[in-house]
Amino acid sequence: MDPGDLRGEMVDGLEERLSIDDAVALAMRTVPRRTFVDDAPYDGRSEADGTTVLAPEMVARLLTALDVNARNAEASVGAGGAAGTDRTEGADGIAADDAESTGDVLVVGAGVGYTAAILAELVGETRVHAVDIDRRLVYAARSNLESAGYGGVLVDARDGARGLPEYAPFDRILVEAAAIEPPKRLVEQLAPGGRLVLPLGGPEQSLAVVDDDGEVVERCGPVAFKPLLVDGEQGSAPARNRTEREDAQRANEPGYFAKTGWEQEWIDWDEQMSRR
Repeated sequence: MDPGDLRGEMVDGLEERLSIDDAVALAMRTVPRRTFVDDAPYDGRSEADGTTVLAPEMVARLLTALDVNARNAEASVGAGGAAGTDRTEGADGIAADDAESTGDVLVVGAGVGYTAAILAELVGETRVHAVDIDRRLVYAARSNLESAGYGGVLVDARDGARGLPEYAPFDRILVEAAAIEPPKRLVEQLAPGGRLVLPLGGPEQSLAVVDDDGEVVERCGPVAFKPLLVDGEQGSAPARNRTEREDAQRANEPGYFAKTGWEQEWIDWDEQMSRR
């Protein structure tokens, strides 16, 4: 079946189960998901580039909660990366169709780049910025976005809780990882009237909408996300704790003793206790 038909079926199913913003649904019908998720792209959660890829249903929920004012459909950047040319501009140089659209958007947790591509379809690729703490994912997201026709999206390796102050303020910030409370620096990077969407909580989380004062103004149902990482916790970073390093090495070596790299031999506590 044609990929476009498969995307259409995917969104049709989402619209039957969820209340999805019309512009989000249209963007999800347009962005080539298979470019970002080659293995079972239209199913639920899957793995790609060493990370868990959000299910289409969760992407739709996140972006609907983000409440983006999309550019005029005829003027938006499509999957080929070419913008429309039939807009009229005012005296300030701003296209009339874009005057009320959302400005810059930040995605914390770039992953494979799919969510950023949907946002690029909604507001234009040069208005979308994404950060990820894992440098391997940054490279993967950049490559995927370029292949899909959204190479203008900026993707950088950063500690997500610190945001991207060089490009602030942002009209919208989306965090694809959980936090106990809204990160202060992200709130500070919201434009007046801006909107921050993130999973709030520990083991029990809800999708929260936060205003530019840092106050939760809306809850959009339960979610389950991994926690927002700090520098040193990403999968591509070296383990700084000796026990963590030894545990990882032991798991990859046969027997009790690793051949190289350990700071001390592994202690077989069962054997030690049996000698007493």
